[in-house]
Amino acid sequence: MTERKTSAARKRIEKLRGLFIEQLPQRFEKINQARLSLQNNPDEKEALTNLHRAVHSLKGTGLSFGFKELGKTAGKIEDLLSLCLTGTTAESVLELIPRIDDLLRELKQNITAITPAGADLPERVANPPDLSPDSVEEDVDSRAKLLYLCDDDQFIGEQLAVQLKCFGYQIVRFSELKQLSRAMSKKMPAALIMDINFPEGHYAGTELVNSMRQKFERHFPVVFISNNNDFETRLAAVKAGGSEYFTKPVNIQELVEAIDRLTERNLPEPYQILIVDDDPTVAEYNSIILQEAGMVTRCVFESTGILNVLEEFRADLVLMDMYMPRCSGYELAKLIRQIHKYAAMPIIYLSSETDKQKQLSAMRIGAEAFLSKPVDPDELIALVEIKAERMRLLQKMMVRDSMTGLYNHTTTNQLLESAIAGSLRHKAFEVCFVMIDIDLFKRVNDTYGHPLGDQVIVALARVLKQRLRGSDVVGRYGGEEFSLILQDVDLEKAAEIVDGLRKDFARLRFYTESGEFSCTFSAGIAALSKYDNFETLREAADQALYRAKQNGRNQINVA
Repeated sequence: MTERKTSAARKRIEKLRGLFIEQLPQRFEKINQARLSLQNNPDEKEALTNLHRAVHSLKGTGLSFGFKELGKTAGKIEDLLSLCLTGTTAESVLELIPRIDDLLRELKQNITAITPAGADLPERVANPPDLSPDSVEEDVDSRAKLLYLCDDDQFIGEQLAVQLKCFGYQIVRFSELKQLSRAMSKKMPAALIMDINFPEGHYAGTELVNSMRQKFERHFPVVFISNNNDFETRLAAVKAGGSEYFTKPVNIQELVEAIDRLTERNLPEPYQILIVDDDPTVAEYNSIILQEAGMVTRCVFESTGILNVLEEFRADLVLMDMYMPRCSGYELAKLIRQIHKYAAMPIIYLSSETDKQKQLSAMRIGAEAFLSKPVDPDELIALVEIKAERMRLLQKMMVRDSMTGLYNHTTTNQLLESAIAGSLRHKAFEVCFVMIDIDLFKRVNDTYGHPLGDQVIVALARVLKQRLRGSDVVGRYGGEEFSLILQDVDLEKAAEIVDGLRKDFARLRFYTESGEFSCTFSAGIAALSKYDNFETLREAADQALYRAKQNGRNQINVA
């Protein structure tokens, strides 16, 4: 997403909040008119439905913009009207009118507290900005997942769309069911985020999803969002094939996590198996068996070349003959194990050796298994898959941070050293190192608790991971500190990228029982071209981060 588009999106969300405040008196007047219509026509369901919809919309939008008391009062009125609509109260509409009036007076006080004192409200408030699908600019990043968002409340829809764009999604937003239906017939999204209650009916959203599933005869993930948290509405969402359900105001971090899970289509990378055998025919035979099972293989016929191959091939497992010229499989396995980074490499012996004692002796150095030749193909495939998968799991645990899934401190440093070595060796590309720290994070933990603090950390991790390129490295350096390795970008471009991330992260909202809050981060950036080794580059980025903090936080500083 370009900086111009990001800036435009920020301005739109700021204008929407101000516009909502300006429109509050008009919304309240609309509710009053609906209430008078209900009093004059207490037996008319349309009058009851109109009042319910007006209050329902005010509640959802108010909560989404952080006006808790306003949303709470509107919710009380909505609950009373829901009892009438469902026929679950013994009281008549006329008997409920006094209670509704009391709550309307409370609602007016809420609005008065929000509306700026003495503000000159226009007699006719301008229409909200054009938010039709045709007016939504497409994300320039073709890798971004396309999401459709359908909500007839333009304020809530726009707020959600802007925050989802911060996580790198391409959003097309609809406020009318007909628009969505036409768009779905032309192009399917990676996922659909769908409201339930529309002017066409209380369950119009779920009904449309049901009809589209029958029409298109193909699966598409659906996440339902609603102001309602009752059993019947949730059941309708489940029957419509909804994979997830969120009540408004929607927790954006939980929504993003659900969308990631529903739209993940990445196939696992094939296992890479190194076969070491002095008999080329046997090696090729085993290689073909494993390749047919979808694995990538590399054969080595001379044991002396194994270290060079391991360095470039990045094997998940070594399949090794026990008896070879120059050195035995036992000796070669021991040699591999003495190199720290290969200490946990799974090794499976292949041999015609049938002596159990010799097999056990060979495995004492840490080999995973022993297969006797001739090997059963199914047994070979199954054993290799099991051992290689366990190796990948162990590697992931060793190199990844458990909370965020990002690279941990040690691995990030190793990857930085590798990037620096590659850049210095080829002198072909720049390497920029970025240190990031969440501002005043201790205050977040002290005020809202550690679970909310963890939400903030995970949210920033997701923003960084989804917005940056696959070639960039994102690591959690520890606590609330993160680091980035940006390759093949100059210092100016790196600063532009990180500053865009900083601005977008500041626009995310975190919800608590006591209201909503936002966070910011500071960053320091250093480029390898101005330094000549790992230590000086890392220290320069760290010092730049310190200056950003000292200068007032919520900013970047370039070394």
